[in-house]
Amino acid sequence: MKGSIIIKNASQLVTCSGFKAKQGKAMSDLCTIDDGAVVIEDGVITAVGKTGEVLARFDVTGFETIDATGKAVLPGFIDSHTHFVFAGYRAEEFSWRLSGESYMEIMNRGGGIFNTVRATREASREELVKLCRKRLDSMLSFGVTTVEGKSGYGLDEKTEIKQLEVMEELDNIHPVDIVRTFLGAHAVPDNFKGREDEFIDYMTDNVMPQVAHKNLAEFCDVFCEKGVFSLEQSKRLLLKAKELGFKLKIHADEISPLGGAELAAELGAVSADHLLHASDKGISEMAKNGVVATLLPGTAFSLKEPYARGRYIIDQDCAVSLATDLNPGSCFSESIPLISVLATLYMDITIEEAVTALTINGAAALDRADRIGSIDVGKTGDAIVLEFPSYKYIPYHIGVSCVEKVIKNGNLVFDKGNKINR
Repeated sequence: MKGSIIIKNASQLVTCSGFKAKQGKAMSDLCTIDDGAVVIEDGVITAVGKTGEVLARFDVTGFETIDATGKAVLPGFIDSHTHFVFAGYRAEEFSWRLSGESYMEIMNRGGGIFNTVRATREASREELVKLCRKRLDSMLSFGVTTVEGKSGYGLDEKTEIKQLEVMEELDNIHPVDIVRTFLGAHAVPDNFKGREDEFIDYMTDNVMPQVAHKNLAEFCDVFCEKGVFSLEQSKRLLLKAKELGFKLKIHADEISPLGGAELAAELGAVSADHLLHASDKGISEMAKNGVVATLLPGTAFSLKEPYARGRYIIDQDCAVSLATDLNPGSCFSESIPLISVLATLYMDITIEEAVTALTINGAAALDRADRIGSIDVGKTGDAIVLEFPSYKYIPYHIGVSCVEKVIKNGNLVFDKGNKINR
């Protein structure tokens, strides 16, 4: 449904205005309006400006009205990297990591991703829809209006397609928009151990064509990492994905400096994600080729790993987005405020840059900056109202959501005070 609504008297209307990724210094410009208003008609933003000026120009008779006096208004958050469709939890592995075991050590002895694969294969489609709907409800309460979701907990044709179909169903019944990514090459299953090239063949020749034929995913991703998939294997898979019409993403340089950032730049990926160990050359090439650097500080925090060089990456004129990486193993959290505070405290990213990274640049990481991610005339009517008068409260209220209301397509879909969650 497309709604019509006016938000007026905002102490701070943070528009994040723009229709493409903001790079380098431009990430600091939030384009704020004091005493701001935004009009949304039939789900589309039709006016943005000072409250008095907007009300003088528009007849908003019959519109739902939100008085945002003393409150900040921002675009809906974009969580541009998650693995939210899964069954089974891995709380035990968290304690193993506390005892000193690394993520890759746990994975190599059959835990990690493989635990989730087993549970997700066994879960019915109905069970997954029920589980994931609750996760989307929680994301909505944090102000997320668009989320990217990856498959990758099947590693076989049946379950990979099941995960993507679950996302398709949820996209039709839940206010949060879901952008689907095929991540069949997330790990090497037991039946392909030592035959990684054959597994890539299986994905490119059997599974990926089915996903493309059924139009189940917009993006293709790969876990390019030492001990998982090599640069050559990742490149072969992504080139085939490109042939089939997928846009490209890549898990790059998360655990070791393999050269994933350079590969993302070479292939023209929309984003390269993680980048904890990305080289100077890789970051420079990403900046030149317009690849968005999606940084995931929650994962580094959870794994007790060094953070990606957020300050350096922005200073190299690269566009940075931030995302939760919500998943059952390395970062079981959908907390946007936690991500923002980790980015500002430990990656030397300013609050303004963090807001940009969670809005317009998050949209760019999903190739949707022309449609969402900012409060601009002509864009989809997605916005959030904070409980506080400034965007600076987002990281300041550490790990706790200060989102009071969420508007999606011009409809009020979440209201903390009135316990509305549609």
